Amino acid sequence: MSVRLIADEGLTAGLARMMAAGLAPGDTVLLDGPVGAGKTHFARALIRARQGDLAEDVPSPTFTLVQTYDDPMGTEIWHADLYRLTDPSELDELGLDEAMSDAICLIEWPDRLEALPDGAMTIAIGPAPDPDLRVIDLAFAGADRIAQRAAFVAQAGWSDARVAVLAGDASARSFFRLRRGDESAVLMDDAAGDIAPFLRMTEWLRERGLGAPAIIAHDPDLRLMLVEDLGDDLVARVLADQPDLDEVIHDRITDLLVQIQSHVPPPFVDPLDGAAMAELTALFVEWYPGADAAPDLPAIVARLHDDLAGGPPVLSLRDFHAENLIWRGPAPLGLIDYQDAVAAHPAYDLVSALQDARRDVAPDTEARQIDRFLAATGHDPDAFRAAYALIGAQRALRILGVFCRLALRDGKTRYLDFMPRVWANLQRDLDHPALAELTRALQPIAAPTPEFVERIRARCQP
Repeated sequence: MSVRLIADEGLTAGLARMMAAGLAPGDTVLLDGPVGAGKTHFARALIRARQGDLAEDVPSPTFTLVQTYDDPMGTEIWHADLYRLTDPSELDELGLDEAMSDAICLIEWPDRLEALPDGAMTIAIGPAPDPDLRVIDLAFAGADRIAQRAAFVAQAGWSDARVAVLAGDASARSFFRLRRGDESAVLMDDAAGDIAPFLRMTEWLRERGLGAPAIIAHDPDLRLMLVEDLGDDLVARVLADQPDLDEVIHDRITDLLVQIQSHVPPPFVDPLDGAAMAELTALFVEWYPGADAAPDLPAIVARLHDDLAGGPPVLSLRDFHAENLIWRGPAPLGLIDYQDAVAAHPAYDLVSALQDARRDVAPDTEARQIDRFLAATGHDPDAFRAAYALIGAQRALRILGVFCRLALRDGKTRYLDFMPRVWANLQRDLDHPALAELTRALQPIAAPTPEFVERIRARCQP
């Protein structure tokens, strides 16, 4: 992939910072261009971005030929300027060839090399008619998206920020934290998706005083957003580190759901009705090994939903769990990952929070929060508990199907480790007498024992 960018000094440095976030040991960047084009300016910005708060001075290595740096991530960085190299054999003395295997190497004047390294990222920097601008040609896989991110961030006024990759989720979205001084923001890249649902839902939530992040900048065509940084204190992390807050936090989660459901759902969300629940259950039949022995599962779920989960729907954020909630002390819980919101039964998000695939929730905590929710909302307890069990079972089946699909189709195997917990949640839900038909239909299906999970993992090996 090749892309051209017309950049001023700020965008040039911003592009370097954006690249710095994604480099790994063994990556080589070739910086081509005439004297004074800005190659060292680019390299300096990249190295200092990698070093963060420990950033050093980065002089031009024109006379030393090579300068080496350490960064806090444990990777050595080599910055080479081969302008004064008289013969490629001198590279052996520098040790540059060896460094390319496990360091990040930035090489100016790469035409002095005897052969260009395989897989190197080439960046050619040259003058533009305007002396304050330069022409930058990037040639490597993903160069177009890096350039788009850098230009978007610069247009938003954040080109001077250091960029760090944030952990992603099961989707194809990418996330980056931008820091400058005491300020920070989050860049969301949804290259294969659509940011419009997130924007609509954010506006709706913020208008009602709920804890969605402010939108700093967005580009629907590029599917890029810069949003307020709500911090790193995911509720899942806080619960693990401070178990004494368990009751307080779960009370806050339940009370937040009550608050959300006090509002009429927005007209732009789709219904999650019996037909939609059946369609999602089909993921289990399609992807879970052996589940094709129970082809009637989706139809059973649809019938049970019509029987047990009627009544007016409420807004469901859908992926409402402890890794999508941010603890901010006395401030409202922060909300993320709500672009797939739907109109669903009031139990849906409560199940999502209390039957979490990623963490254990004590049975007495689950029971107490159901009681708290019922006391606040006035739902009929027996009808609600039956619907809760059905939705819990349906979600478990869908999640098991999704985890298998992520592994078998996409090679993402880390979610397989959560399957025994999800299966245990499913078995508890199936204890409800209203789900007897679903229980019978699932009898031929094998549990995700360690051996079962390893067989799936083995099928994903290259």
